[in-house]
Amino acid sequence: MAPFLLIRHPKRQMNSRFSLAVHVLTLLASNPEERLTSEFLARSIGTNAVVIRTMLASLRRAGLVTSKSAGGGGWRLAKSAVEITLDRVRQAAMEGETAKMHRNSPHPDCAVGRDVRNVLRNVYAQGYEAMDRELAGFSVEGMLSQVLKREKIAVPG
Repeated sequence: MAPFLLIRHPKRQMNSRFSLAVHVLTLLASNPEERLTSEFLARSIGTNAVVIRTMLASLRRAGLVTSKSAGGGGWRLAKSAVEITLDRVRQAAMEGETAKMHRNSPHPDCAVGRDVRNVLRNVYAQGYEAMDRELAGFSVEGMLSQVLKREKIAVPG
């Protein structure tokens, strides 16, 4: 059902894809010595393995995960969880997508209509930069640590 949320509710797309990516990476960080299959990740997260594989492909392109096929295959983090910051995760999950503009064609004589989209593009760019500056202060390791504390599980190290 989750894929329909991504399609039918585009305003939730960033939140859904980003949170899915964080969940996947945090789960991989919780099992650093094991390779986890997309089927295992999907069961844990409560979604379809195809959705997970699509996300893992984006994360691999960003250099955040690696995979091995055949016997003992699966996925693991490509670098330590402390090195993977959430700004990189957002960028990988969204792969260059930005906020959408309205599709209506403004009247050519409308001064606002001629330029509002250009101004909005700058606003969006500044918003994403500000968000990424904040997200850069959080890592997958930090996410895992907070999860383990909430679950009252001893934090390794």
